Amino acid sequence: MKQLLLIAGLTCASWCLPCLADDAAPPPAKAAPSAAPAAKSSGPPRVQVVTNMGSFVIELNQERAPLTVAHFLAYVEEGFYNGTVFHRVVPNFVIQGGGLDTDYKVKNAPLRVVNESGNGLTNARGTVGAARGGEPHSSDSQFYINLYDNADLDPHATRWGYAVFGKVVQGMEVVDAIGNVPTGSHGAIKEDVPLKPVIIEKIERINAP
Repeated sequence: MKQLLLIAGLTCASWCLPCLADDAAPPPAKAAPSAAPAAKSSGPPRVQVVTNMGSFVIELNQERAPLTVAHFLAYVEEGFYNGTVFHRVVPNFVIQGGGLDTDYKVKNAPLRVVNESGNGLTNARGTVGAARGGEPHSSDSQFYINLYDNADLDPHATRWGYAVFGKVVQGMEVVDAIGNVPTGSHGAIKEDVPLKPVIIEKIERINAP
């Protein structure tokens, strides 16, 4: 039951929504952005996430999750993530952020993206996925990083999963440190909030090696 409650918390709002709701076909929605201009590189696109606890690098999988990668990079190029926080930390599960500012207020992120959870990528430790609400195609700017192999977040025959679109390739020790900070409540968020804010200072494109 606790695991189900944790899964239900991977939402795109500052509070918990039921993410195992009826996954009907998506209604018409605002289209995801086109791919952001690519940095000159011979490999998959990479971004560096700079936080007040250190930096780490995410390699994005354009081949398996083209829509989600384009969607994420559009927010990166806009500078949307600068000054946001990891607002949810659950040891041995995930860290989640990218949607709330340092006052823990939800930023306006109107663009949504189609759920690509059937792309063959699994929610293994170190992978990065698109957080969402109960509606399967409701992912906005928020993302999460798996601290553990979380097979329950993968798609099943009776429901959609959570779309993986990248993996941490450098600095997993920083992610693990964030995943072990003390947590509590903050305003409307009743649990799992870092007692000392974990701030995303910026996310920027970098060249792949």
